[in-house]
Amino acid sequence: MSKDATEDMLVTYHELNGDIEELYEDPSPLDFMRFVARNRPFVVRGGCSPWPAMRKWSVAYLKETMRDIPIKVAITPCGNADSAVRNALDGLTYFMKPLERNEVFAEFLDYLERQSLQKTDSLVKYSQTQNDNLRGEYMSLHKDLEPDIRFASIALQRGPDAINLWIGNSHSTTALHRDNYENIYCQILGSKEFVLLPPVETACVNEQFLPGATYSNTMEVTLDDPLVQVPCAIWDPDKPHENATEFSHLSRPIRVTAGPGDMLYLPACW
Repeated sequence: MSKDATEDMLVTYHELNGDIEELYEDPSPLDFMRFVARNRPFVVRGGCSPWPAMRKWSVAYLKETMRDIPIKVAITPCGNADSAVRNALDGLTYFMKPLERNEVFAEFLDYLERQSLQKTDSLVKYSQTQNDNLRGEYMSLHKDLEPDIRFASIALQRGPDAINLWIGNSHSTTALHRDNYENIYCQILGSKEFVLLPPVETACVNEQFLPGATYSNTMEVTLDDPLVQVPCAIWDPDKPHENATEFSHLSRPIRVTAGPGDMLYLPACW
């Protein structure tokens, strides 16, 4: 596609599509399918409010329920798991994966609290596995959630492929990436800020193949063996002048904060 055609496509898309739509009750299955067909996100304010987890979950409850169950924890020097990182030693940019370690849940939660209160510069820990962990290591908490999102399950005629629980603090940042499937994110405690880009903005994000690497116990870069090249966006909408393409200035990021009880639909490839 020519430069002029790409620019016209981006400008036209944003002229025809506005900001994220806010709902205050669950959509019907038919309405949900309309969002899926248009590949547009929406947020349901208070969509998770009836769930038992909204009444029961607290730091004390989570510790009591999980007790000494080990969980897998991602560890990075500055909360930058699965992201493009420039290595100061060789000047090269790598797709950096976190050091993963099993830790007792209560100790992990204590660490997050201590780090948040003391504002320390210690290593950042994040529970971020995507292996259906709420029906695995977090099974004891699964009873506090609805078994599925009814409007989505009815519309798609299937239950969720995976249900994951992620726990972190304000030091954790999720790098710009895309998933090839429909996501519904449900916020129970705290809040999470999202910056969303539609698939049409692929030309803006400067995706490149980067050598894969993993943080070592000393937080040094360790090349993966065998070495794999990983596609990764290196442009950051929060740093728009760094690693930009000739189309990045046409990006129109959608910013939304999910608070306690909110439900956010993230369409495939956003």
